[in-house]
Amino acid sequence: MAALDEPLKKILGGTTAKVLAEHLDLHTVGDLLHHYPRRYAERGELTRLADLPLDEHVTVVAQVADARVLKFNAGRGQRLEVTLTDGSGRLQLVFFGKGIHKPHKELLPGRRAMFAGKVSVFNRKLQLAHPEYELLDRDADSGAVDAFAQQLMPIYPACQQMASWKIAKAVDAVLPSAQDAVDPLPQALREGRSLVPLTEALLKIHRPGSKADIADARARLKWDEAFVMQVALARRRLAETQLPAVARRPVDDGILDAFDAKLPFTLTEGQQKVSREIFDDLATEHPMHRLLQGEVGSGKAQPLDALVLTPRGFRPMGEMTVGTEVVVPSGELALVDGVFPQGERDVWRLVLSDGSTVECDDEHLWIVGTHDTANGLTERVLTTRALRADLVRPDGRPKWSIAPATPVDLEDGGERPRDPYELGKALGGGSGPGDRVPDAYRNAPLKDRLAVVQGLMDTGGAAAGGRAVFRAAAGPLAADLGWLVRSLGGRAQLSAVGEGACDVYVALPGGYPPFRAGSGADAAPGDGGEDFRRAVRAVEHVGRKPVQCISVAHPDHAYVTDHFTVTHNTMVALRAMLGVVDSGGQAAMLAPTEVLAQQHHRSITEMMGELAEGGMLGGAEKGTKVVLLTGSMGAAARRQALLDLVTGESGIVVGTHALIEDKVQFHDLGLVVVDEQHRFGVEQRDALRGKGHSQREKQTPHLLVMTATPIPRTVAMTVFGDLETSVLDQLPAGRSPIATHVVPAKDKPHFLSRAWERVREEVSAGHQAYVVCPRIGDDEEAAGEAPKGAKKASGGSKGATAKASSPEDEAEKRPPLAVLDIAEQLSKGPLADLRVAVLHGRMAPDDKDDVMRAFAAGELDVLVATTVIEVGVNVPNATAMVIMDADRFGVSQLHQLRGRVGRGSAPGLCLLVSEMPEASPARARLAAVANTLDGFELSRIDLEQRREGDVLGQAQSGVRSSLRMLAVIDDEEVIEAAREEATALVTADPELTGYPELRTALSALLDEEREQYLDKG
Repeated sequence: MAALDEPLKKILGGTTAKVLAEHLDLHTVGDLLHHYPRRYAERGELTRLADLPLDEHVTVVAQVADARVLKFNAGRGQRLEVTLTDGSGRLQLVFFGKGIHKPHKELLPGRRAMFAGKVSVFNRKLQLAHPEYELLDRDADSGAVDAFAQQLMPIYPACQQMASWKIAKAVDAVLPSAQDAVDPLPQALREGRSLVPLTEALLKIHRPGSKADIADARARLKWDEAFVMQVALARRRLAETQLPAVARRPVDDGILDAFDAKLPFTLTEGQQKVSREIFDDLATEHPMHRLLQGEVGSGKAQPLDALVLTPRGFRPMGEMTVGTEVVVPSGELALVDGVFPQGERDVWRLVLSDGSTVECDDEHLWIVGTHDTANGLTERVLTTRALRADLVRPDGRPKWSIAPATPVDLEDGGERPRDPYELGKALGGGSGPGDRVPDAYRNAPLKDRLAVVQGLMDTGGAAAGGRAVFRAAAGPLAADLGWLVRSLGGRAQLSAVGEGACDVYVALPGGYPPFRAGSGADAAPGDGGEDFRRAVRAVEHVGRKPVQCISVAHPDHAYVTDHFTVTHNTMVALRAMLGVVDSGGQAAMLAPTEVLAQQHHRSITEMMGELAEGGMLGGAEKGTKVVLLTGSMGAAARRQALLDLVTGESGIVVGTHALIEDKVQFHDLGLVVVDEQHRFGVEQRDALRGKGHSQREKQTPHLLVMTATPIPRTVAMTVFGDLETSVLDQLPAGRSPIATHVVPAKDKPHFLSRAWERVREEVSAGHQAYVVCPRIGDDEEAAGEAPKGAKKASGGSKGATAKASSPEDEAEKRPPLAVLDIAEQLSKGPLADLRVAVLHGRMAPDDKDDVMRAFAAGELDVLVATTVIEVGVNVPNATAMVIMDADRFGVSQLHQLRGRVGRGSAPGLCLLVSEMPEASPARARLAAVANTLDGFELSRIDLEQRREGDVLGQAQSGVRSSLRMLAVIDDEEVIEAAREEATALVTADPELTGYPELRTALSALLDEEREQYLDKG
């Protein structure tokens, strides 16, 4: 057995080895040698106590300032309080009961020691309860003193069961075995990159004589991890190039050309580039392995105050969040699966023929149609820029028009106490509740909206030349009537008649008569189709505004925006599938849910038209068959689908996990497209790719995986170069309309005072502010659940008693700041004369609505709330947000909260308040969030926080990561350089015959599970 494979039990004894195995996952000598110090304590320089992170197990070197024994429980109990200092801060140690005797004798003022324990807070002071400690004075008999004498003392990642200095002693026991470490880096590479040998690196990382030693060791050990992993990936890439795959080249005048000819739009430059990358890969005789990232119509943005239709009615674009349900033009519902703030951009306004307007950026896509004598109506998808450049015909008439959206039922949950028809009659006769249609009757089912229109028209309307007209409606009522008519798929033209009144000319599609009774009952309502298209009359420049784009988890990639106008996002994967069909192969699209699979199938067949009816009556000569395969299909339909696949009758299949079942066989599977790749396991994707082996000998199909928002492991794999990546319309960061700053409340209390002054300044300027807290702070919450981290303090030193009953012994770390507490403090303190209200999830619905209505109306200055404002709140006048305990929120949540401000014309301000020390990871995360609004960049920050998981294995977090020294984001340059070196070496010597040490290291890295995982990819 090699020295580094020796079980720790043989060297350290069973007890120590058991703790290392169970709590730190260290089993062999090699494991312990690769358990590197987290940092180093310098002699003569104490650890900054001000930088200690709450609720983490730490090791500190500090000096005793004072020690005193106090009594409690009427003198029956006693505790020892020891105060440490290092010049930057103070830390209190507390010992109880019999556990006080030894530290009372040893921890005298002036003594220096190492202390280890879990950081908590009691009475707003940092505290370690019953810490372990090791004296560092010259008269102490301790191995730690010897280590400390070496100037740099390693502080190891530790656990409650084993302090850092005990791990250091265990490392001392195994360090001689470092001489037997097999060096995987070829000598030429080491010398070329000026890297120290592995044995030297291990000695220097554990027992450095200088900071230069640490730097040398880190540089070398990072290269070890990067290079060995890149060799594994390079060998796999080389093996894939040896795998036989059928080159899938589109043929001239095939189904792809026929599809492109009938496409209603021109591919954008980004789509054309991505298509070229995909088709170049498909043309090779080894399998494509490509990630298509951001296929979401990214960059096609609308202002934050633009509207998006949801089942409850229109909601501002700025309120959209992942998971919001929206209405697509066909009338179906779909979820938003990506939200991408775009900073500030130039915004344009489309003016339509009925007077309605829609705002967007220059890249936004519109499904527009034009008439010509030869072909009738032709539809295309054009950007705003293209519309501006080609807006009118030679005779000056508008060239383009937009079709109405499919009418849908809406329901916002509001009460409708009056019959909708009677309400319409009352409004039309001037006796209604004000001069507006209440929201509950606008955001209502189709029949109710139609009834309101009919009530209005029966009272104040009449026939007018084949149309219907409502005469001299007050401006707000005219706007509401126009809105209702458009919601029914009709057309409403407003014509001013003086003093704020309008005539409203109404045309509705068949099935929606504008009258129930009276003189206009026989007015021709129109019969649908082209009659209800709205022409694009003008495109006007608005100015710069904060904008955002969303992606919709629907094959149409379209949604309904202001005034029931259809807008569009597009996809490119279908063209790749058609190219494969042209080459004689089949393509399979794997969707995560039946609903999405059905939607993809319907969308593909609709886009292809007769091309999707190959072999069927009326189908195109060049067409193919598109089949759906899901688990809930009937037996007959399923049998037919399976038959079409195995015979090759079907060129395209869309399905769910049902595609993976053993019974499913293909005639010649050439391409697998995986939608939302993070929803499927590697084994599932591999099972489908394996179907390509059935009819051709060992032919592996090409693979295209698609995702809008990559998970950290996917980001890691792209950094390592294991996935070729195509990015469709990568998002520019844009210029942020919201200034974000971190407020270090503990280090600089005056910064927090200034934050409240800034809130007052915004209110003085006529604006409003939010203050966000992590919890509510009511009795029900306190009784129901202890705050996170509220654990009974425990110690590791001998003699500690489990029965101590003092308040300190049960101390919890400070609970998160609460809405009710902060609101009271602000009302009595820094915001005393402002109108402050609270909002949280346990308030009665009516109370919540009242508060939000008052805030939206400007009747309140400051809203102190929980994250209930994260979605569904849009107050353009709110310009400032203060997030208390910001370190308690995740990256995406901070990003979402921040989006509540900066929605109007005034710039937004977001202040992230934290008591965490400047050097802490939490503060680093907040600083990163403050520095960017780019959604892709924030996903990289998320990767840095969560780690990349086991890049070669199945773990999705850093716990089982094969990376100990390497950080994927920070060390991208090392990874890239290692990839170049590994690729060159593997190309020259694929079997690594000249590198036995590297083969050994590769075997250690690739256990059986990881090797299988890597093979499946």
